[in-house]
Amino acid sequence: MSVESAISAHAASGSEPPLVSGGAPLIGHAWNLVRDPLGFLAALRDHGDLVRIRLGPKTAYAVCDPELVGQLLRSPDYIVGGPLWDTLEVLLGKGVATSNGKVHRRQRRMMQPAFRPERIAGYAKVMEEEARMTAARWRPGDTVDVNAEMFRTAVRVVSRSLLEVDAISEKADRIADSLHTVFEGLYRRMVLSVGPLYRVPTQGNRRFQNALAELHVLVDEIIAEGRAAGADQDDLLAEMLRAHDESGRPLSDQEVHDHVISLVVAGAENIAATLAWTFHLLAEHPEQERRLVEEVNSVAPDREITFADLKDLPHTRNVVTEAMRIQPAAWIFTRRSVGETNLGGYRIPADADIVYSAYAMQRDPRSFEQHLAFDPDRWNPERAGDVPEFAMMPFGTGNRKCPGDHFSLAELAIILATVAPKWHLAPVAETDAETRIGITLQPKKLVLRAERR
Repeated sequence: MSVESAISAHAASGSEPPLVSGGAPLIGHAWNLVRDPLGFLAALRDHGDLVRIRLGPKTAYAVCDPELVGQLLRSPDYIVGGPLWDTLEVLLGKGVATSNGKVHRRQRRMMQPAFRPERIAGYAKVMEEEARMTAARWRPGDTVDVNAEMFRTAVRVVSRSLLEVDAISEKADRIADSLHTVFEGLYRRMVLSVGPLYRVPTQGNRRFQNALAELHVLVDEIIAEGRAAGADQDDLLAEMLRAHDESGRPLSDQEVHDHVISLVVAGAENIAATLAWTFHLLAEHPEQERRLVEEVNSVAPDREITFADLKDLPHTRNVVTEAMRIQPAAWIFTRRSVGETNLGGYRIPADADIVYSAYAMQRDPRSFEQHLAFDPDRWNPERAGDVPEFAMMPFGTGNRKCPGDHFSLAELAIILATVAPKWHLAPVAETDAETRIGITLQPKKLVLRAERR
């Protein structure tokens, strides 16, 4: 039977996708997602383009084919929900990332003006300043905790550009420490749904709850500083403080809080992880680093790089894109079906949890030649067309595409193009580039030695 005939047969019969074998008693494949989540998810496509897995007593549907993921993300039959977003509500509340329907559309309309391309150039001034300050902090021979340095820089960028909060240095380290603890705890809560046990006052549960409370306190402090600056500021926080809904009511304090924590989490954690992985990959691939430095120096031989230069840095942009492909910070996503529907010729019941992994898709040999190789040139125009549609979409697609994609890409390129020509970061004995599993993927301990060029 041909593939087309098989799909038609599935559609006609309304059959379910194949169930992946294995799994532990009671908790099912949740054990695989705790023990080796990256390996487990990467192997799922060997069982089919759409498969069933068991998370405790509940069945989830894992979408492994890029075309089907594209359909999933663009279809109104599926909403933001499922284990990831249900879990993240503990942290993000009902902000733009976790809401649906009219609430989401209202929130997105409110935030979108802050991310228009014409405003990125203004934010880039902050990005350039913070990148130069980061590079100026180091001294030859310094041992640099790249994770911490990039997080501090990213928190300052998002706080100064979108929230216009300057006194952020001390908060950045506290946010980083708390967020890492929370993200590791949230991942376990996502894959192992044992609700009441997480309320038992164990050392781990207390550490998680304390870190979560600390994050919410820090965000309230940021908002208080924004309020003190006045509502006549031209930044996103000021716009939120001035905003009113259709009935003339202002946003509640909780709504403002939820929006700001979403901005800080997305604008700091994902950026910092991507930059840390990028510097690690460049340290492992000196030829790619040499080409990047030569490109930047050819564009700005005797001055600092600026936002206007980014259009002339194709290799730098390719390095960023390839780093996001091979080491994505945001790596696992979930959706929920609204009603009974059909995907890939299989029946999906109403209220079903659906999972897909950017990490698995972006390392799939069916989509990428030499899929594990760090090869920025694969994004040159003559080769990029060979990548299947939806196999690489670090900011999503459809009406849930990240509104800050241009902001993020500009920040990543500016920081990389500012720091790399000044410093070569070389691994030292303490370096542990194994992946730390949480809601995002981070190097466990990326400690590099700063060597002046």
